[in-house]
Amino acid sequence: MSTSGAALLEIEDLVTEFGGGKAFLGKPQRIVRAVDGVSVQLKPGQALGLVGESGCGKTTIAKTALGLVREKSGTMRLDGRVVSGLARATIQYVHQDPGAALDPWWSIGHALDEALRIHGVSDKGERTTRIDEMLHAVGLDPSFRTRYPHELSGGQQRRVGLARILVLQPRIVILDEPTSGLDLSVQATVLGVIDELRRRLGLTYLFVSHDLSVVERMCEEVAIMYLGRIVETGPTKQIFAKPQHPYTRALLAAAPRLEPGSLNDPPSPTNLVSGCTFRPRCAFAAPKCAEARPPLLSVGEKHRAACVRLDEIGAPTPA
Repeated sequence: MSTSGAALLEIEDLVTEFGGGKAFLGKPQRIVRAVDGVSVQLKPGQALGLVGESGCGKTTIAKTALGLVREKSGTMRLDGRVVSGLARATIQYVHQDPGAALDPWWSIGHALDEALRIHGVSDKGERTTRIDEMLHAVGLDPSFRTRYPHELSGGQQRRVGLARILVLQPRIVILDEPTSGLDLSVQATVLGVIDELRRRLGLTYLFVSHDLSVVERMCEEVAIMYLGRIVETGPTKQIFAKPQHPYTRALLAAAPRLEPGSLNDPPSPTNLVSGCTFRPRCAFAAPKCAEARPPLLSVGEKHRAACVRLDEIGAPTPA
C-alpha cells in the first residue's frame, strides 16, 4: 500500500511523565518519565509497529495521542496542524481485551449503535446501515447485532472490537496487542481481516505489540522502544535482517514474543542510569556509554539507531 507524501500524524520530542504528587500522609511520589523525547511519523495508509518490553512507554504514547494522558512537552501535528490529543473521530483505539471493553448487558448492535449516537449520527436508518456494513466488513453477518459478548469467541470479539471503532470512520487506528490470547489459527484470521480493512478503507495503523512475528508481517516500518526512548527505527525488513542496536538484537533473539523475563527484568524507570539506559544489560557496554544519551544516527536508508559503538560492534550477519 502506498505511504508516500506528507505525514498524517507527526509526534516530535514527546515527553510524558507520571507521579510528582504527594500521597495523603505519605512521601512525595517520584516522577517517572514514561516517554522521554520520542519522535515518530505516520504517513497515510502506513502501518507502524511500536515494539518493546512491558513498561517501555508504548501504550503511554498511544494514550497521549488519544488525549487520555497529558503530555509534559513536545508537539503533535495532525495534517500539519498542532493539536493536543487527537479528535476521537480521527483516531480510535482497539483494546487489548475487546471483551472487557464491551458492556456485557448490551447486545453487539446496541454497543455499535451507542458509539454512533455519541458521535452525532442521529438518523437511526443511517446507523443501522453503517452497523450492518461494518459487521459485514469484519466478516460477521447482521445477525450478530442481537448477540451478546459472552456468546462470542475470542476471535469474534476481536472482530466486534474492530467494527465498533471502524463504524466511526477513523483515519488512524491504534491496535494494542491485537492477537493477544488467541491461538495461532485465529490470530492468522484476525490479522488477515485487519490487513484487508486497511487496504479497503485506507486506514493508517499504529501497532503496539510484544509479538515480533505480528509486526514483521503487518508493518512497513518499526520503532524499537526501551525505557521511554526509541533506540532504533526504520523499515521493518531492514531492521529484522540487520538490526543495529544491541537491544534490537536481544529482542530478535527472544522472538517471537517478548514474554516477561525473556531478557531478564528491566531496570526501574524511576532509577535510570546515565547515558545509554540499556548499558546495564548490554554485552557491548563500554565506559563511554555512560557519558551521554546516544542520539539516533543514520545507519541506512530511513534506518536509524541510538548507540555510540555502532561502528565498533558492527552489524550482525543475517542467518
